[in-house]
Amino acid sequence: MKMLKSIAGVLEKHHEVFSVPLTPNFVEKIESAGIDFAFNIATGGEGHRRQFYVPAILDFWNIPYTGSGVSANCLCIDKSLTKVVMTDSGIPTPKYVCFKQSHPVEEIDFYPAIVKPSCGGSAVGIWADSVVSDRIELERAVKRIHREYGEPALVEEFIDGREFSIGIVGRTVLPILEIDFSFLPAGMERFYSYRVKQYLGEKTGYICPADIPEDLKTKIESLSLELFDRLDLGDYARIDLRIDGQGEPYFLEVNSLPLLVPDYSDIVKMAVAAGWEYDDLILAILDSAIERRR
Repeated sequence: MKMLKSIAGVLEKHHEVFSVPLTPNFVEKIESAGIDFAFNIATGGEGHRRQFYVPAILDFWNIPYTGSGVSANCLCIDKSLTKVVMTDSGIPTPKYVCFKQSHPVEEIDFYPAIVKPSCGGSAVGIWADSVVSDRIELERAVKRIHREYGEPALVEEFIDGREFSIGIVGRTVLPILEIDFSFLPAGMERFYSYRVKQYLGEKTGYICPADIPEDLKTKIESLSLELFDRLDLGDYARIDLRIDGQGEPYFLEVNSLPLLVPDYSDIVKMAVAAGWEYDDLILAILDSAIERRR
């Protein structure tokens, strides 16, 4: 609700604005509302549909909107599909395999590995023991994903190193944000599990701009823009990666519809580090969408 009110508050300074909740009669409301342009922040729906439901409806009614379209959202919702695009595009990403519920859990050759829901978001389904080191732990973690989430389990080589997020708005790469795991209490895992996310949400465990060498920063920015284009993303996105002990980046996943909560969301923190006000961020997203659809 805070995000909705904040975005509406920015847009109301320049446009006539009204909200259309994602309710069972959403289609009827869209059909009759006389919308010129939609600022889409809907991540509702269940499972694989949660981020492409609204873009699909808006496309059907020829209503232009901010953010990525159906195909890009589909590719980013399923992390295994995102990694296919990364691999085909030469974007460095950890080794991986995806185990569907109907398939046996076969041995892998890239321990330690991290096991997560293929289509999960917000670190849901990632626990302290999601990093596994042998076949027994692997099977346990995969079966837990199948049992609790009813979706494929993505098993990915665990990159032991620093973790970063990259925000892109239009063609601008915002200052890179590092997740500061040194801020965590002793005994807590040093990766972005659900409980780490909740803990850091109340703390200040972030560094932005991140302290990294200029040549590495340039490499990450270039690869991020290439991935943005390969996935056909629109207007804004957030990309997560880790850097290993040798300084090599490994891209993990892409959020095609990141939250825009003031003073909380990662991409908002990056915009602030760039010297932007919240209004600047929202209007930059809108301007990008309008320009892209001319």
